Amino acid sequence: MDHHDRPEDHAFRSEVRAWLAAHVAGEFAAFGGRGGPGDEETGLELRRAWERELAAGGWTCVGWPAEHGGRGATVAQQVIFNEEYVRARAPGRVSVIGEGLLGPTLIHFGTAEQQARFLPPIVAGTELWCQGYSEPDAGSDLASVATRAERSTSDGGAVWEVTGQKVWTSLAHVADWCFVLCRSEPGSTRHRGLSYLLVPMDQPGVEVRPIVQLTGTSEFNEVFFDHARTDVANVVGAPGDGWRVAMATLAFERGVGLLGHQLSFRRELDALVATARANGRSSDPLVRQRLARAHVELELLRLNTLRSLAADDGAPSSPAASIAKLSWGSWHQRFGSLALDVLGPAGTAWAGGAPEPTVFEAFRRTFLFSRADTIYGGSNEIQRNIIGERVLGLPREPKGAP
Repeated sequence: MDHHDRPEDHAFRSEVRAWLAAHVAGEFAAFGGRGGPGDEETGLELRRAWERELAAGGWTCVGWPAEHGGRGATVAQQVIFNEEYVRARAPGRVSVIGEGLLGPTLIHFGTAEQQARFLPPIVAGTELWCQGYSEPDAGSDLASVATRAERSTSDGGAVWEVTGQKVWTSLAHVADWCFVLCRSEPGSTRHRGLSYLLVPMDQPGVEVRPIVQLTGTSEFNEVFFDHARTDVANVVGAPGDGWRVAMATLAFERGVGLLGHQLSFRRELDALVATARANGRSSDPLVRQRLARAHVELELLRLNTLRSLAADDGAPSSPAASIAKLSWGSWHQRFGSLALDVLGPAGTAWAGGAPEPTVFEAFRRTFLFSRADTIYGGSNEIQRNIIGERVLGLPREPKGAP
């Protein structure tokens, strides 16, 4: 596996770097790369403006085929774009769910009409999406979804009516559309009888309730559907075949964008090392050892992700994705604890008054949000089951009493 840029990739990196240097300026530069996980509520309007700036320059959806508005970038070039994006401290993407999840799913499974309707607004950065998967009784065990969809007829023609509840729905409070995994065949269980529907959020019958997190922000939401309607044509794939489509979406979620995620971790680690040197904590041999271990582990995460992407053409297989999720979630949670230890007592509490040092705010937010890193997107326990059963061939975990 060669990690050096080929001549054409070097030219692509130079183009990306030059464009970002010219456009991450003014208010976009002052934003300082904020808007990532745990900080999603910050600067939403500015980040929406940034999406339009990216679109005007042709830098949204770089990995999509050219016929769907993308650049047709190779996996290597998509990795380069994510690397340079993070290094430029560009604003956190607010359209990542549409661009990274729904768009590739429609390219692979959508009809020509669906592609024509939904892909251009994602490329233009004008429509935002959220993901309607998890429910109160169906988190990591996604096959237990109970939200139901029924066919009916209205004045406008045939529609699906969706009723149920979704939870932990990122950015649902600003999204225009939601792709919803729901049970469309009465009496069906588990993976059978599910459909993948595209549902507009701005309508009667859709209620969004923000969930206040430990960080004090509310980027996650509960979403309640009460006979919410969508056109009968807004089903991706065949009715009842939603599980296959939903699993494809999850594979895209754990693809190339993961490299950018890990580069954000690198930026956090570099800032923590600088903080340890500034406050003298780097003189403690145990702190130095923990910082060195974090560096080595993060580099291994990067290399393993690159190997997985090279082998699977940008969308890791389920076992590879589980290994990556287990690794980075655990790493970032340990990093959050290390960050507070480096800050010392002053980093654990702030009584108000004088402005708080930015580094304290950032690392405290990282610590609080990282408590969820080993839960969301599939808990560590679920990832270990997948690795044990599908990679190591161990017996399947018993499901309930015999």
